[in-house]
Amino acid sequence: MGSSTPHDPVAPAWSAGATPPAFTRVVLKLSGEALMGESGYGIDPAKITAIARQVSGAMDRGTDVAIVVGAGNIFRGVLGTAAGMDRATADYMGMIATMLNALAIQDALEKLGVVTRVQSAIAMQEVAEPYIRRRAIRHLEKRRVVIFAGGTGNPFFTTDTTAALRALEIGAQCILMAKNNVAGVLDADPRENPDAALIPEITHMEAIERGLKVMDTTALTLCMDNGLPIMVFNMNDETNIGRLLDGEHVGTRVFTPKEQTP
Repeated sequence: MGSSTPHDPVAPAWSAGATPPAFTRVVLKLSGEALMGESGYGIDPAKITAIARQVSGAMDRGTDVAIVVGAGNIFRGVLGTAAGMDRATADYMGMIATMLNALAIQDALEKLGVVTRVQSAIAMQEVAEPYIRRRAIRHLEKRRVVIFAGGTGNPFFTTDTTAALRALEIGAQCILMAKNNVAGVLDADPRENPDAALIPEITHMEAIERGLKVMDTTALTLCMDNGLPIMVFNMNDETNIGRLLDGEHVGTRVFTPKEQTP
């Protein structure tokens, strides 16, 4: 057999002699709001391109990247329900809206030369593969970015829960929770308290008990029960993902000590 290539899953993804990244496989959770820039609605091409550059940099660094994206820039199931819509119908509309964001991210990544696959939990065979866990893992082994669209495929679950579920299914070491112009987890709502301070570290349980807006409770509990850490950081600083992969402390680390993991 010939020499190993970057597409050989047995070979290390980083260059010989380089320091391995702090995480070799991550799930990047993007909110829909992170894609709309200052427009207040829809997709800002400049924001999508900036995100794609950061993902491409992480791949170059040797980290497998999967992405879960929300759809708050297009449609929120919660708002539809508040307006009198059936909850399941509203949630399905939100899940379908995530596909628009997934395709936009795929396009931006492939313009940078990053091979990408979109997998959907809701069948859309003309534009995406069905979500199949083993296929997703194989794509990652072949150094492809996998974008998970369609949420979990079930109403009543958020894309936060999708991120936690997919991270555990593909063996990710961490969830990178990207925030839009927020440094990490704060001890109060900055809209109500301008003196809200950044919390550098917190456990999953503390975040749940204090009602801090890291993820929804279902997602946090899933991460806590399986010892999956979450790094919450400001996506608007394009250096942050690289710094996290270098092992620097950026934003807020949400974790459960090993001795407390079941």
